[in-house]
Amino acid sequence: MPTREKILVALSGGVDSSVAALRLVREGHDVAGAYMKNWVNEDGVIGDCPWEADIADARRSADRLGIEFSVVNLMTEYRERVVQYLLDGYANGLTPNPDTRCNREIKFGVFGAWARDHGYAAVATGHYARRDGAALHEGADPQKDQSYFLALLQPAQIAAARFPLGGLTKPAVRQLARDAGLANAEKKDSQGICFIGQVKMSDFLRAYVPDRPGPIRRIQDDRELGGHRGLHYYTLGQRKGIGVPSNTDGERYVVVGKRAADNALLVAFDHPAAPGLFQREVRVHSLSWTGAPVTAGQSLEGRVRYRDPRVPLEFVPEGGGLARIRFATPQRALASGQILALYAGDRLLGGGVYV
Repeated sequence: MPTREKILVALSGGVDSSVAALRLVREGHDVAGAYMKNWVNEDGVIGDCPWEADIADARRSADRLGIEFSVVNLMTEYRERVVQYLLDGYANGLTPNPDTRCNREIKFGVFGAWARDHGYAAVATGHYARRDGAALHEGADPQKDQSYFLALLQPAQIAAARFPLGGLTKPAVRQLARDAGLANAEKKDSQGICFIGQVKMSDFLRAYVPDRPGPIRRIQDDRELGGHRGLHYYTLGQRKGIGVPSNTDGERYVVVGKRAADNALLVAFDHPAAPGLFQREVRVHSLSWTGAPVTAGQSLEGRVRYRDPRVPLEFVPEGGGLARIRFATPQRALASGQILALYAGDRLLGGGVYV
C-alpha cells in the first residue's frame, strides 16, 4: 500500500478526474476535490462555456465518492497568466499553446500553491501520464498519452503531482466509472480551449484581437490570390479555411508563412517541396526541464506536437534557455510559439518553445 497522503484532486466535471479521485480514495488516501473556476463567459464570446454544468458534475462525483468538495476561484490568475499570454502570442503572429501554459501556471502553479496553503501534500489530475519518483513518463495508453502537455513543468511541481490514470486506458477508465456509479461515466471529453469550454479558437480570437486584413500571396512568385481577415486566424501548415480555392489540377494550398512587412499570409501548393513547410533545423527558447538539464551529445527524441510520434533529434544548447534542434528527418509545419517536448525513450525530459 502507498503511504497515505492528503491529496487535492482537480475535479473538472469530466470522467477522467473523477476516476482519478476514485482510485486515490480506494488506495486509502485522504482525498478532497476542487473545481478550478478559471473562466466565466462574461464577455459573451460565442460558444459553450459550461462551467455551471461542470461544477454540478464535479460535485456529484465528490458526493458519490464521499469526499469534500470546493470551488477555487482562479479567474484573475487565469486571465493574467493564460488568456493574456494566448492573446499576446496570436497578436504577434505566434501560435501559442494554452494547455501547456495552463498546466504550469494554473493547475500545478497557483492551484498547487492553494493546495499547499490548505494543508495538502499533492495535487492530482486526470492526465494520462506516469510519475515514477521524480521522473515523468508517457501514459500507458498511446492513444491518450498527455505527457506532451506537461513538458514545461518544473521538478518541484512534478514532486507534488499525482497522475492516478497513467497506467490505464480510456475504456478502462470509463468502466471503472460505470462500476462505481459515477454519473459522468459516459460524458464526452472536452475539446475546447483549456478550461474555457467548447469555444472555437477563431471565435475566441475574434472577440479579443482586432481584425487586420491583408493579402494572401503565393510564396513562389508573390502573386496575390485573395485576402485574409487577420494573420492571427491562421497557423503554419493550415490547409482548411484559407479562402483560396484549389487549382484546376486539384492541388490545395497550405499556409507556409506570415510576412509582417506587408501583413501577408504566404501560401504554397501542399507538397513536400513547398517552401518553408518542412524544416530539418529549428531553434527553441524558454527551455524547461523536468529534472537535470539536458546536455549536448545525449540521445534524444522529440514530439513536435501532440499526437505526433517521437522522432530522433540532435540537441545543441546555446545558453540562455536557447537551443538548436536538428531533426533526423524534416518535420512539417513547426509553428512559432508551439511546444517541442523532449524525451529519452518514454521519459519526458522537458521542452521548449519554437522561435
